[in-house]
Amino acid sequence: MSDTPDFDQLLTLVDERSAALRDAAAVAADLDGRVPGCPDWDLRDLVAHLGKVQRFWALNVERADPSGPPTPEQRGDLEPHGDLLEWSAESTALLLAALRAAGPDRPAWTWWGASSAPLTAGAIARHQMQEAAVHARDAQETIGKAEPLPAAVAVDAVAEFITVGLGSMGAWPHRPARIVFTAIEGPAWTLDLSPDGARLNPAAGGEPVATVHGSASDLVLALYNRVPFDTLRVDGDRSVLAELQGWSDTE
Repeated sequence: MSDTPDFDQLLTLVDERSAALRDAAAVAADLDGRVPGCPDWDLRDLVAHLGKVQRFWALNVERADPSGPPTPEQRGDLEPHGDLLEWSAESTALLLAALRAAGPDRPAWTWWGASSAPLTAGAIARHQMQEAAVHARDAQETIGKAEPLPAAVAVDAVAEFITVGLGSMGAWPHRPARIVFTAIEGPAWTLDLSPDGARLNPAAGGEPVATVHGSASDLVLALYNRVPFDTLRVDGDRSVLAELQGWSDTE
């Protein structure tokens, strides 16, 4: 049975996690605080980033053209105007409206064409759930009130990150390796790394190079380079995890 929420649940979680980001920003003393998970950004940049991302994907879903992304002319002005949090809420609403109108099976361009993930509005909704959730946690961490990712997000996010994020990166540049991620909530995921790239292997046999144990939230945050793998229990060769974090580049 899949741990991925259904389409309506994905949209609800995008909405909730986007609101959580704005809630954190709203109680900040100011928006100039550096974001630990994205150290080049302040909180203002973080809110603007998620809003611009959501507006881009809203337009992309509406176009229903899997052959390529919207042109700069089609994108228009994605920058914030007026009150930043109001603009952010409008950005989320535009994305949700586009996804609802499309339904999960509408074709659409995505940047993960090299992966095994589908090029559909449903896959976009799934990725946008992860994006909003991780950045909401970034905002919470910035104000000193970081919370774990909600279980409904985190339990799906490991597989989504491996399939979409790592699966789009091409050849693994180090020795072939197998890593197992085991969540205290029960699920486990096997990542195979080879010259063929990164693949989620649901029926892997053989011993892994390393097994990582933790909550689903902590596993996701480690994969997104938000927390070090050293904070999780690791059985086996830790060096492959350093190679993995050095290979992936996430914001």
